[in-house]
Amino acid sequence: MPISTPPSADPQGLSSAQVEALLREHGRNELPQALPRGVWHLALDVVQEPMFLLLIACGVVYLLLGDVHEALILLGFVFVVMGVELVQERKTERALDALRDLASPRALVLRDGQRLRIAGRDVVPGDLMLLTEGDRVAADAELLQARNLAVDESLLTGESVPVDKVVTGRVVGTVACGSLVVRGHGLARVTATGAHTEMGRIGRALRDLDAGPSPLQVATRRMIRHLAIGVVLTSLVVVVIEGLWRGQWLQGLLAGISLSMALLPQEFAVVLAIFYALGAWRISQRNVLTQRTSALETLGAATVLCTDKTGTLTENRMSVARLITPEGAELRVDGAATTEMPEDFHALVEFAVLASHRDPFDPMEKAIQALAGNALAGTEHLHDDWAIEREYPLAPELLAMSQAWRALQDGRPTGDWAIAAKGSPEAVADLCHLSAAQIAAMRAQVERLAADGLRVLGVACARSTHAEPAALSDLPGHQHDFDFVYLGLVALADPLRPEVPDAIAECRSAGIRVLMITGDHPATALNIARQAGLDHGAGCVTGPEIEALPPDDHEAALRHRLRHVSVVARATPAHKLRIVQALQADGEVVAMTGDGVNDAPALRAADIGVAMGGRGTDVAREAAALVVTDDRFSSIVAAVRLGRRIFDNLKKASRYIISVHLPIAGLSLLPVLMGGPLILLPAHIAFLELMIDPACSVAFEAEPDAPDVMRRPPRRRDESLFGSQGLLRSVLQGLGVLAAVLVAYFGVRSQGGSLDLARTASFATLVLGNVALIVGSRMRSWRELRAGNAALWAVAAGALLALLAVVWVPPLQTLFRFEVPGAALVGQGALLGGAMLLWVTLWQRVGATPGALTAPLPAR
Repeated sequence: MPISTPPSADPQGLSSAQVEALLREHGRNELPQALPRGVWHLALDVVQEPMFLLLIACGVVYLLLGDVHEALILLGFVFVVMGVELVQERKTERALDALRDLASPRALVLRDGQRLRIAGRDVVPGDLMLLTEGDRVAADAELLQARNLAVDESLLTGESVPVDKVVTGRVVGTVACGSLVVRGHGLARVTATGAHTEMGRIGRALRDLDAGPSPLQVATRRMIRHLAIGVVLTSLVVVVIEGLWRGQWLQGLLAGISLSMALLPQEFAVVLAIFYALGAWRISQRNVLTQRTSALETLGAATVLCTDKTGTLTENRMSVARLITPEGAELRVDGAATTEMPEDFHALVEFAVLASHRDPFDPMEKAIQALAGNALAGTEHLHDDWAIEREYPLAPELLAMSQAWRALQDGRPTGDWAIAAKGSPEAVADLCHLSAAQIAAMRAQVERLAADGLRVLGVACARSTHAEPAALSDLPGHQHDFDFVYLGLVALADPLRPEVPDAIAECRSAGIRVLMITGDHPATALNIARQAGLDHGAGCVTGPEIEALPPDDHEAALRHRLRHVSVVARATPAHKLRIVQALQADGEVVAMTGDGVNDAPALRAADIGVAMGGRGTDVAREAAALVVTDDRFSSIVAAVRLGRRIFDNLKKASRYIISVHLPIAGLSLLPVLMGGPLILLPAHIAFLELMIDPACSVAFEAEPDAPDVMRRPPRRRDESLFGSQGLLRSVLQGLGVLAAVLVAYFGVRSQGGSLDLARTASFATLVLGNVALIVGSRMRSWRELRAGNAALWAVAAGALLALLAVVWVPPLQTLFRFEVPGAALVGQGALLGGAMLLWVTLWQRVGATPGALTAPLPAR
């Protein structure tokens, strides 16, 4: 497409001082959105919680019974519960707000003469935005330059067909906030931001951090609903028994409410919300943003990690290493440090530059320009005054791109056109119609370079002369229509990231297979695989081989091939999608990385789509579940480790909730079954809930990695938080605590102790049992017990201090209807506490797989 640059275009962009002033004047570039929920909105949510409503109901019943003292205690607990819930809600919302800020769209702008990638919210009117394929336009803007530019404006117009954008002397093209660049490049000046954009006036939001509840959240809510129905029915039975058989309707109602408070596992929903919010925040500290919470569940189940090579396994810091002419002459160079080269190589480098973008973003094009800038400085082979008029982009069927330049002399067109092409050596050989002998010689050179881990490009040129310099329409419509001449090969080096071998070894020990997918030559790919420590003994499968698989049994053949290789070379984004589908059909849980527009289908199809945040397009980011901000493979592995930790801790918290509710429910049911007075009053249960909530939502969330977290196979994707073995262990631990509590209660009563003293002994034993369940959950090994978790020890210490206060501080002792125990009873309580800790630890260690902490997994 034609390009023009009006005189008003300032290549320097805004200065830092101008940006600050414009930010103060116009504010952030953010679309209208709902105001953050205030304290009163959060409080309204809290008062609708079942536990809150049950506390109020208990207070009403005590007032009806004439016990104002007990009613006031429960009213105090109402405010304490509200305070705890508000703190947890605010903590969760702050974590989510921080993640939304990190995950906001980005923009590439020119400021102070430098290209900067900034958050979209920091764009201001007057900014110069560089638009490239795959970008989401951050603000309304007028076009200053457009090259083959097409934009998808369906968010605004509903029209799915991309719109071509041009800049001419009479027409000033515009791009709208929220539109998507699907082809080409452009330069635009921002005219409106935030609420003043067309998108802002329409009032549509483009994105949310979370698309909805995860499968585990849905299943947990369903379970809670079913349990709640069972709890309500059981409590009604208790009320009816007390009312009809004993004639004590109010006492029966009190017992029923107490039982509901004891049985209702309301913590599950809180645990999931907090674990996911803080888990996503923790993963963001490892340079990985969570776009969908379902990814947090799936990370621990990933069995195959499909990764790109360039920029993920390698540093994406390319430099030209060797040049080869068609005659076979070879020159070793040192990238930008090379200051001169023989004349025979000048044309090769000259047209490699002309086949690159004027202001490149691609590391290969940057490396080529860096070499030319020094080695060809002061020669006629650099053409800063030439104008590019047409681009022939890369296509799946031809992995080469060409650019047509209008030659200038003294600023005036000469009528000559220079066409430069670069791409895969095979594609360039096809464009140049090389003979079989020439192709064989080229292939041998490419194999030799690729075996050294170099990335190889072919370069070609063509010329066209027209009497009428303005005859752009006379240029052919396809690259194959030019008469290209082969100029040689450019080989580029891209070193492996130093941390990659250790990260891949960690994946192997975790039972995760790493599959490297690259568009490079097979020999280059295998060299990098060898350096990275990937299994390369079976060679690799290539894109053309995938295409050649028998069509009648293509998927089965591809599945069989992928089982035995760790490298896929000469692959296209379309191959990525087929690889994902084949692996999933083979029962694998697949994580797939990608950065380009065409990678989006594979990212969406994968169980965990992982976009590259540094070099990736906005389209890839929007399609992915995770975004790696530093593009490092080791960050993805760190996210997998954290995903496993999150699920482990969710299991600990969920099993703790089951275990701790059993003795509370047992003590609530015992008076109903035996016809005696209530042992646990609603105030006691509310007090216990104040210990349980922080334990399961804060203490367990902060638990560090288990020592074997990356030395065990991935969990099954459908694995429950409980499982039959885990549920049995939770029940047995809870029953053990209940038995100890009953021993304490009946021991005091059998010795003639008062009800208040027996209640004190049973309540103290219950609190000690709660501490035993918290501490014992990490006693699969002494190493786990010693691992730091300040929150867990703080919760345990707080529970013990609170117990001492309510038992020995006279006003609190009276409020809770306790009695100071004697030394003998304190000693018995300590023995029971130790016995409960041993019981919990025994079943915790029974649940540990023998050898899981030391035995490495076989390589996959």
